[in-house]
Amino acid sequence: MTTATAMATAEIVLDPEFEYEIVNGKPEVKEMASMKHGGTIIRLAIRLGAYVETNELGGVYSPDTTFQIGQNQRLPDLAFVSNERMPEEGEVDGVAPMAPDLAIEVISPNDVLEKVTSKIEDYFTAGVLQVWLVSLRSRTVSIYDSPTKVTILTEHEDLTSESILPGFRCRIGEIFGKKRDVQTKTAE
Repeated sequence: MTTATAMATAEIVLDPEFEYEIVNGKPEVKEMASMKHGGTIIRLAIRLGAYVETNELGGVYSPDTTFQIGQNQRLPDLAFVSNERMPEEGEVDGVAPMAPDLAIEVISPNDVLEKVTSKIEDYFTAGVLQVWLVSLRSRTVSIYDSPTKVTILTEHEDLTSESILPGFRCRIGEIFGKKRDVQTKTAE
């Protein structure tokens, strides 16, 4: 945390029940995840983490990992840091001093477009190489290679990232989970 950020945060009493991102020197509450949101993150984390670990590419980090993104501190829902970008001493306690290679955000029902767009711009300005936006409502993944270059994939397509994770492949529909098959029985 920068000195200015620490001073601005010290003036405000933060509720320990919440997680906060520091944006423009001010704390912003990171909303608690729903069951669907959390399930989607963990299903993607399992697939991505297994691939990264098997291929010794770096590390995958959970939604409670804070990254220094320019002057801001962000908590992506999921992040990948390559071995090349990892600090020399390895994983650090506290705020990760660098931007991840890949930042993944699962869009919450209450997310505001302007804030999501601002977050994407912050990520790229700080050196993130790719951003994935996962939409629970439309069951799509938008892959941003820059703030203006985006590819939108549907649940019937494979999620890949040859530039960052060569060989990684995951059917998008798998990360959203199965819908419960509710059958009604007719009365006899």
